[in-house]
Order: sequence, then C-alpha cells, then structure tokens
Amino acid sequence: MQCAPPEPRTATELLRDRSRSGEAPQGAVLPHATLSEVFAARQVNPAADGAVTGFLTAHLRGTGPVLWILDRVTRLEAGVPYLTGMAGQGFAAPVLRLDLSQARDVLWACEQALACTALSAVVAEVWGDPAVLDFTATKRLALRSEAHGVPCWLIRRGATAQLSAARERWRLSSLPSLRHPDDLRAPGAPLWQAELFRSRFRPPHAWVARHDGAGGIVLEHGRQDAGDGTVAAAG
Repeated sequence: MQCAPPEPRTATELLRDRSRSGEAPQGAVLPHATLSEVFAARQVNPAADGAVTGFLTAHLRGTGPVLWILDRVTRLEAGVPYLTGMAGQGFAAPVLRLDLSQARDVLWACEQALACTALSAVVAEVWGDPAVLDFTATKRLALRSEAHGVPCWLIRRGATAQLSAARERWRLSSLPSLRHPDDLRAPGAPLWQAELFRSRFRPPHAWVARHDGAGGIVLEHGRQDAGDGTVAAAG
C-alpha cells in the first residue's frame, strides 16, 4: 500500500473547492471529505442499537481499504465490526481493524492515517467523553481529513454532544424494519431515524434513512414510522 502523503492543500484551496462544489442539497452525500460524528440516540445501553454502524457504512464510498480504529471500552461494550453483516448490505471494501487501549491513542492513529490517501475512509470509535477528545482534537482531524481528501467518521457511543469541530453531527436510532419481500414474518431492510443536528453544508433536519439497492443510503423526507414494520406517509 502506497501511503506517502501528498502536499497538504492550503486553506485557500479548500475554500475554493467548497465554492465550486456549492451547498449540498438536503439528503445528499457530503461534497468532499471531512470529519463527521455519529451518536447513538439511545441513552440506556447505547451499544445495543446497530443504527450507528449501519448508517455510517452506508455512507462509505470507494474501493480502497477502510481503517477502523477502536478503543478498549468500545470493544468491551459494543464489540467489533461484523464484516459478514456489512457485506450483506453491499459494503465490499476491505476493512483494516486497529485495536488500541486509550482514546488518546485512537486519536493519534486516526490523525496519522488521514494522511494515507490509499485509504477510502478512516473510522474511529471512542467511548464516552474523554477529556482528550476536545475541540482542538476534532479540529485537527477535520483539517487533516479535508487537506488529504480522506473522509473521517467518529462513532460516539455513550457520549454527549459537546463542543466539536466536526462538520456534520448525526444522532441515530433504529426503527422497525421494512417487510421482507419474500416472507412477511421475517424482517426486511433496516430503517433508521437519522437526525442531522449540526452541519456546515445544509440545514439541520431529520429523516427516515435506509440502504438503497446499490449499497448507498437514501434519506426520505416527510415520512414517519407506522409502528407495524412499515413506513407510512406523514400527515
């Protein structure tokens, strides 16, 4: 794997790229690589809800490897990524897993990995609200991600949405799945309640999110959970 970092882009070049891409419409994928955070909406036993992982992997693009970094508490409380299940939702990129102990080690490894343009994304899981994960730390990750064009995702289970430089911040929870097309007694495609509560690129909003047939994600407007395994039109 060739990981020699290119020359970082300047702040002027980043601003020019943003002006060319324009503002992303609601529901669109981010126009460029940046730092995003995803939180579990469930406060009691946040590790039991798989919405965070499912929603994040549906956003990952590219065929290059994904570096997935976990701290010790996350591995104990939430386990490790289930690659077989991810592949079943159309996620085919190879995953390089890095198990570390402390949050400071995760952040250091994440920052170094973002300079490796052979990676299609860097995902870091940090449990709770460690003091080292402050505004300065997230600002470094955001600038590193944008300078080298490698998306960075922070998974925050058991955490509060404190001050952060993340460009987009999501709060996720699971909804009853769609009906299975071949067996009405079996669960179908997963659905998530996705709340974008902070963004540099688009207004905050809430959607019902699901995978599309190509392994991407669809954010649906004006719809709500019907409570019976289906999705009904709101209103």
